[in-house]
Amino acid sequence: MINNYFAYYSQKYASKWVVFAVDLCLILATFFLAYFIRFNFTLNFDLSQFFLELPFVLVVSALSFLVVGSFKSVIRHTGFTDVVNVFKSIVLMSVTSAFVILLNGLTGVVPGFTIPISIIVMHALLSFVALSGSRLFFKLSYNYLNSQFNPSKNILIYGASDSGIITYNALLNSSKNMFNIVNFIDDDVKKQGKLINGIKIILSQDIDKNYIEINNVDEIIVASQTVKPSRLVNLIDSLIDLDVKITKVPPIEQWINGELNAKQIKKVQIEDLLGRPPIEIDNPNLLNEFRGEVVLVTGAAGSIGSELVKQLSNFDVKHLILVDQAESALYDVQQDLKRDGKHNYAAIVADIRDGLRIDSIFQTYKPTIVFHAAAYKHVPLMEKSPYEAIKINVNGTKLLADTASRYNVKKFVFVSTDKAVNPTSVMGATKRMAEIYISCLQKESKTKFITTRFGNVLGSNGSVIPLFKKQIEAGSDLTLTHKDITRFFMTIPEASQLVLEAGTMGKGGEIFIFDMGESVKIYDLAKNMIKLSGLRYPEDIDIKITGLRPGEKLYEELLANGENTLSTYHKKILISKTRELEYARIKAEIEELCITNRFQNNNIVMKMKSLIPEYKSNNSEYEKFDTRVKIYKKAKGIIENNSKVFKSVQ
Repeated sequence: MINNYFAYYSQKYASKWVVFAVDLCLILATFFLAYFIRFNFTLNFDLSQFFLELPFVLVVSALSFLVVGSFKSVIRHTGFTDVVNVFKSIVLMSVTSAFVILLNGLTGVVPGFTIPISIIVMHALLSFVALSGSRLFFKLSYNYLNSQFNPSKNILIYGASDSGIITYNALLNSSKNMFNIVNFIDDDVKKQGKLINGIKIILSQDIDKNYIEINNVDEIIVASQTVKPSRLVNLIDSLIDLDVKITKVPPIEQWINGELNAKQIKKVQIEDLLGRPPIEIDNPNLLNEFRGEVVLVTGAAGSIGSELVKQLSNFDVKHLILVDQAESALYDVQQDLKRDGKHNYAAIVADIRDGLRIDSIFQTYKPTIVFHAAAYKHVPLMEKSPYEAIKINVNGTKLLADTASRYNVKKFVFVSTDKAVNPTSVMGATKRMAEIYISCLQKESKTKFITTRFGNVLGSNGSVIPLFKKQIEAGSDLTLTHKDITRFFMTIPEASQLVLEAGTMGKGGEIFIFDMGESVKIYDLAKNMIKLSGLRYPEDIDIKITGLRPGEKLYEELLANGENTLSTYHKKILISKTRELEYARIKAEIEELCITNRFQNNNIVMKMKSLIPEYKSNNSEYEKFDTRVKIYKKAKGIIENNSKVFKSVQ
């Protein structure tokens, strides 16, 4: 046990005492060198006096090192701070020596003992050079020997600014891996050809296949936090055929204790490749909007709903009501809130199709703001089950909106989708009908009904990104319905922030649409995901085209036929100007549709097509009804016109 104890402490402290001893030896050596130089590189000085001064110099320097602690640093990781500490030690040693010599001259405690000021100054300069140089020499030797015996990675650092330099230092200080920084990359032409720690800065446009192969580059680390996503996309596209890993430095707020570690450098995420900068909202009015409010969120366990809950929990809400029928997922959200120290919430398992249950929740908790995110959203599944789509997406929304109106809720924010625009599927049509219903209800209610409409959400349950990730992890080919299919994308936090912002600015009756930049080609997204996973397309993983699914669009839209937009104070949020509707008639027909027999899928779809003229099925068994509905409407119009003529004749 004694041996173990000794071994532990010898390993812990031996290295720093070795450094301490070496530093003292260097101090004595430079003290001799100062005399040697001072006397023209001869020994024509009083050696007896010199040997009398050595113990004094040894004691003063030892005390200085102990006070400053310059010997405690890890030599192989020597940096600027360590050199500063060496400088502090030398200054303290020199000032102390000069003070003691001066004091002794005045008091005569030790007669004849003195050290010339010129020797003290020269000794200080030589000591600083010797101690700093020895540390640098050891660090370079260690790195060289380590690189000889351990394989190193050839690295390019994208970003020749402060973040790039911090990344460079983090890589050099890595104890587990060896890195050889080939070049810094930057987009600024003014930096071209300049050096950082002896490493040349080159322009990003110089990075091509030939450069990567000649320099045997293993990895490109994106250190810059301001690099444009479009530039990242182009970089990945240009290197798609090469075995080069692309990683990214996290934002500074995610660094551990404010310092970057090489372990924190992660792969570029697909969210970084949206082709646009992240949507950021910094609106202080949000705090005032939700302060003291009782907020109810349906679909609280879903992708958007759970993020809404997370963000709302950070506001000063009076109470947060979480409603979802998926009890396991709702339990997970509840546990997340508990871990975050939140207590002012209630998690309720309930089905929004149950009017009595919803009424009891409103009666008990009296919510003042409602965010309605509960819905069936999978296009192919809903194409097979129109009745279920109607019951949740239309009737569920209707029951919830009617209840909110009845209890005079201040605001009701409905989360819709771009699939509701010129719908080609049952799911999209039901979401459009829900939009229309709450627009109708707005005409007769004190509640402010607000609709938000956006595209696909990265990482949401059932979206294409998690599917691709699972297929890549399984080593199977990626499946894509069409090579030219495109989608608008945003991240879950972006979508939730925009929903909250739209809810704040809404006055009632608006449909808010979000500017999500250019639509993304899913085929290119799939190739980039393969590349980001460290695999090659198509050698390691291929992409198989399976054909469009029932009801699936080739591309999405944010505006329906006959709609245009109005701007808001947030450049990413627009208001859709919808065409005028016969609200009373349409509201009655939607209410009638909600009680349609569950087995009459054909009747349900035909009814929806008559209510939504722009609903045209795509790659679906319901395409046959598009012509019938058109003929029916034409015949109906002729009958109505004849009826008017007949009445006028009478």
